[in-house]
Order: sequence, then C-alpha cells, then structure tokens
Amino acid sequence: MADPIIVGISGGVDSSVTALLLQKQGYKVECVFMKNWEGNDDENCTAEEDYRDALAVCDHLGLPLRSVNFAREYWDNVFEYFIDEYKKGRTPNPDVLCNREVKFKAFLDFALELGAEKIATGHYSRIEKSNGQFKLLKGLDPGKDQSYFLYLLGQDALSKSMFPIGEIEKTNVRKLAQESGLINHAKKDSTGVCFIGEQKFFKDFLKKYIPAQPGIIETVDGQTCGEHDGLMYYTMGQRKGLGIGGGHGDKEAPWFVAEKDLEANTLFVAQGHDHPALYHDQLAADQLHWMGGAVPDNLDGITAKIRYRQTDQKCEIHNLSPDTCGVHFEQPQFAITPGQSIVFYHGDECLGGAIIKSRK
Repeated sequence: MADPIIVGISGGVDSSVTALLLQKQGYKVECVFMKNWEGNDDENCTAEEDYRDALAVCDHLGLPLRSVNFAREYWDNVFEYFIDEYKKGRTPNPDVLCNREVKFKAFLDFALELGAEKIATGHYSRIEKSNGQFKLLKGLDPGKDQSYFLYLLGQDALSKSMFPIGEIEKTNVRKLAQESGLINHAKKDSTGVCFIGEQKFFKDFLKKYIPAQPGIIETVDGQTCGEHDGLMYYTMGQRKGLGIGGGHGDKEAPWFVAEKDLEANTLFVAQGHDHPALYHDQLAADQLHWMGGAVPDNLDGITAKIRYRQTDQKCEIHNLSPDTCGVHFEQPQFAITPGQSIVFYHGDECLGGAIIKSRK
C-alpha cells in the first residue's frame, strides 16, 4: 500500500478540508494533532477544544489521528527567540519561525519517521516544481494567502509538503466542509501567536516573561506627553493603548508610535496617520534567506511585503551580501518595524525574505 500523506490537523476548518480533499483524491491519509504550548492555565488556550474538534473530524472521515507534543522544540527554537526579541525592543513574528522549526522540521521529521510520503497543512499557498526547483507561490485567494509566513522554508521542506487548499478560496473551503458534514465548517479562524493563541491582554502575557521598565513618552518634537510601561510592549505604528491624555496636540488626531530609544528608555510618538515620522522608504535587513538556496538570477521587478496582507510594494535590493541587504521602496512605507519580516516576491512567486534590522 502507498505511503500515507500525514496531515497536520489543528481542529480548524482549513486543515480539516486539507485532509478531506486528500482523502477524496485517493491518498492514504493519516492525521497528527500538534500540541506545542503548555500554557493551559492561560485564559485563551484552546488546545483541548481544538483537539476535540480534530478528533470529531477524523472520526467523521474515518481517518486515524495521533497527538504529539512539540512543546520543548517550540520553547527552545521559537519562544525563547520571541521573548529575547521583545527584550531588545523589537517586534518579532514567531509564526514565521514556528513554521520553519516546528511544522516543517519537527513535525516533518516525525511524519517521515512514521513512513509518510509527504506532509500536508492547511496553508493558503501553492508549491510548483520547475526546472528541478520547488517554488512557493501565493495562494489563489488573495485575502488568505499565507506565503508571507512560509518564506523560511527550503527546498527539502517544499519537496515533502503539500498545500491542497492553496488552489481554493476560503468561502469554498467552508462550503466543502459544510457539504461534507464537518462540525467545524463555521469555526472562527484562529488568530494570535502561533500555538499560544489569542491573548486578550497581550501586555499582561508578556509581563510574565519580561519585567516592566516604565519610562516617558515624548512627541517627535520633544514634548513630554505621558508615560509608558516598557518599550517592549509597544510596536511601530501602534495607535491603541498609548494613554496620551488631552492637552497634547490636536484633540481630533490620534497618536502613533514613531520610534523607540532603548538607551534612554523613551517612546516617541507622532500625531496623525500621515505624519512624516511614521514613513520611511529604506530599511536594512539581516538573516536573509532565499527559497531556492541562492540569490535569484533576476531581481528586476521584485516587490516586497513588510507585513501580512499588505499589498505588494515595488522596491529595489542593494548592498546585497549572503546574510544582509538594504531595500529601497518606490513609495515610503508606514511603520517599518524592526524584528518583523520583509518578504520578496516576483509576481506570485515567493523568493525569500529577511528580518528587518533598521529603517535606514
């Protein structure tokens, strides 16, 4: 009998329909539920509920389900990095690292040891093989494309992975789930930090791991206008939760985080979404990764995203080295955020990306 495709099933509708589609296509399908966070005491940890949904789906489809715990791998390779970045005043994207270290490393290795031919996940992306190279393409649903979170994958992971719903729009995924009698067809999409889930009070969550270091808030013009709880709790472009009272600036215009001075422990803010202090047309990045294993032959006409679901932005790459690069954008970008990922594209193809180091 053929080797199985092992689906990473989360209890959500996307991974459930992934298993459904592969079963309909005649593959031998097995499922694995990953538990990678031990924070059951946290208010919004839904692992038990998610496992029950995954089990119900597998029972309905007649598919075997295993549960595996990668909490150690997640803590060592993702969460410690996540906390360390916040301590440095940066804003990390743990979902990107989680995909590389857990879903497409720990889980992939586990599945291969079980005898899997490939793994499959519910990501809205596509894989295409061309001239001996595996390419990652955007999902066909532009509102759900998740290639941004997968740019750290390499040729080995791509060659052993499948994304069946990458060819389908989300509305049709839910329709397929409902028509097939899956109980989670209307389940709300998960949000929040990968595997940790939604944290209603994210600042309080971070305080469990990072001591608060209060300081002053200044306008970019040098006027003191409030106090902050600690620079690690704020991100570039943040509007909510600044606590700037009346008497400062235009009462009608909102305030946004514009800069952090780590040495002085000062948070700088600017008023109005169009304030020039919030926009930059250049950045420097490191930890550069190309999906093909080397710099693409042609970087003309590339675009980039500096956040998920952003419209592709025209740019040029300069000062290119094996690990670093500079990027110049055709149009200034709002709230370029150190610690976040910049991901490069050529049309629908995801070329790779890097971690934003600075805004110059």
